[in-house]
Amino acid sequence: MAKAIAQAVAQRQTLIAEAGTGTGKTFAYLVPALLWGGKVILSTGTKNLQDQLYLRDIPTVRKALSAPVSVALLKGRANYVCHFHLERTLQNGRLTSREDVGYLREISRFIKTTTSGDKAELSKVPESAPVWNLVTSTRDTCLGAECQYYQDCFVMKARKEAQQADVVVVNHHLFFADVALKDTGVAELLPSANTIIFDEAHQLPETATLFFGESVSTSQVLELCRDVLAEGLAHARDGAEWAKVVAPVERAARDLRLAFPQDVVRLAVNQIAPSSAFFPALETLKEELQGMTAVLENQAERAETIEQCRTRAVELATRLERWSAPAQDGGGKVPDEQERVLWVEAFSSSLQLHQTPLSIAPIFSKQREGSPRAWIFTSATLAVKNDFNHYASQMGLWNEKAQSWPSPFDYGRQGLLYVPENLPQPNSFEYTDAVIEAALPMIEAAGGRAFLLCTTIRAVNRAAERLREEFAKRNLPFPLMVQGEAGRTELLDRFRAAGNAVLIGSQSFWEGVDVRGDALSLVIIDKLPFAPPDDPVLAARIEALERKGLNGFVHHQLPETIINLKQGAGRLIRDETDRGVLMICDPRLISKPYGRRIWQSLPPFRRTRDAAVARAFFEPSQDDDNNGQ
Repeated sequence: MAKAIAQAVAQRQTLIAEAGTGTGKTFAYLVPALLWGGKVILSTGTKNLQDQLYLRDIPTVRKALSAPVSVALLKGRANYVCHFHLERTLQNGRLTSREDVGYLREISRFIKTTTSGDKAELSKVPESAPVWNLVTSTRDTCLGAECQYYQDCFVMKARKEAQQADVVVVNHHLFFADVALKDTGVAELLPSANTIIFDEAHQLPETATLFFGESVSTSQVLELCRDVLAEGLAHARDGAEWAKVVAPVERAARDLRLAFPQDVVRLAVNQIAPSSAFFPALETLKEELQGMTAVLENQAERAETIEQCRTRAVELATRLERWSAPAQDGGGKVPDEQERVLWVEAFSSSLQLHQTPLSIAPIFSKQREGSPRAWIFTSATLAVKNDFNHYASQMGLWNEKAQSWPSPFDYGRQGLLYVPENLPQPNSFEYTDAVIEAALPMIEAAGGRAFLLCTTIRAVNRAAERLREEFAKRNLPFPLMVQGEAGRTELLDRFRAAGNAVLIGSQSFWEGVDVRGDALSLVIIDKLPFAPPDDPVLAARIEALERKGLNGFVHHQLPETIINLKQGAGRLIRDETDRGVLMICDPRLISKPYGRRIWQSLPPFRRTRDAAVARAFFEPSQDDDNNGQ
């Protein structure tokens, strides 16, 4: 694999490289990248993986090769403490909870000793603490070169280091936010990069879709109103009746949310009834926002922060305008790279308006034009039974070289795929209960040590409720960990330490989770991870495929589901000594014609439908002498 990547780097080509678990793909791309990559941008799936590469993997390889390369880590600006906002928060004394006051004290100590200002270094303050929003900047609230702390700014320092380094580690969010917004410092790096490597590349279609799209929400409008009121009273009290300026805008934003009585809803624009209160409410919000912007224009020169509020108001108004009118070329036709789906998503207290590109392929192809360089896309899950077409067409990587390297693990001996019999259809009301009934004997046989991966949060909560009852009733000593009760990293640490725990999670535990050894021996998947049928973007993509005479299910939904399922299944065997059972509860794996294609894409485990055989796998004598089952 390293040779293939080295060749692509040397010849500035594109390579799609799928490598099974245990291949050592990180080392396979780091060696050529450090030996003859020139300037390398290395983008990975999450901030955790970014830290792992920067702190552990790259130093290991660099030392082994004695390679004299400099390395920098670059994150989004929300990860760096901002001197200006910290100072302001300390002066305002607006914090109400004792906990936040304590956190703030920690952060002001931290800023005196840190060289990077990266909040990941300050473990005493949880990453999710609300106080971080008050001491970091956003693109809208950064004063740039006007700021008195500009020379000491951690964001600027990180960007400068990145410009001078040979290897820069970023994450996908940052990479695409930059391509779309030009705000994260990656834009300045791109022209000089010879090689761009995407690890966990299976996540790119989703991340890119997020950033090449655009959304605007009522909570952004309310946040702006709050800031306009504060800055107006602070710097231009006599300039306007600020409370009266913001009130109609706030009311219009709330009315827009109330146009949908349901709690949570996702609708494409053509699914909203023309008679709905939504369209007039949207017009009212645009008008009221204009009124507020006019007042801000009059007062803008009185303070930098009021000017900033004016810029934000104009930006929000532009987005609202763009949401209702897609750009057309001269002939009245929307060009390919601008084909978009307009849809709304309502949450309990806010409404988001999204426009999402139908396909990112034309946009991403455009980004890749220009000076020739190597593009490497690697992950454990990019193909469906060695076929890369789905991924290549999503990313616009037509006719590019694609290769696969299988896992070195002996899946036939190390693992078993078990599909229980007699489960109801996955859409039936009692489905999660039936899954728990089937899973309990397996959890007992495995001595805990299990992941239960669900496709919805609702299933997570129901499964947690049922397992709590059953563990208590049967006196089972297995600690239960549930997504949402603590951060992901903390739950995983507790899971590893316990050695006999059961962890229930949804999407965020399906990938990027590495538990080696005995702590995890059973992975239960409740149902095949098909995308929710009410997803407006999915519906529009299927319709577009069908217009071209393709089958939306076969060409889009099925490959997506297989890639997702391969990620979940990949949690089980992480090492050549790991053993375990993958239990997929969904009867469609057996009963539907497409089921075969799905299980043939999974690692080559032995297979059974017999519960007794599956339970027996956990008995010690099974290990080596029983290969031929």
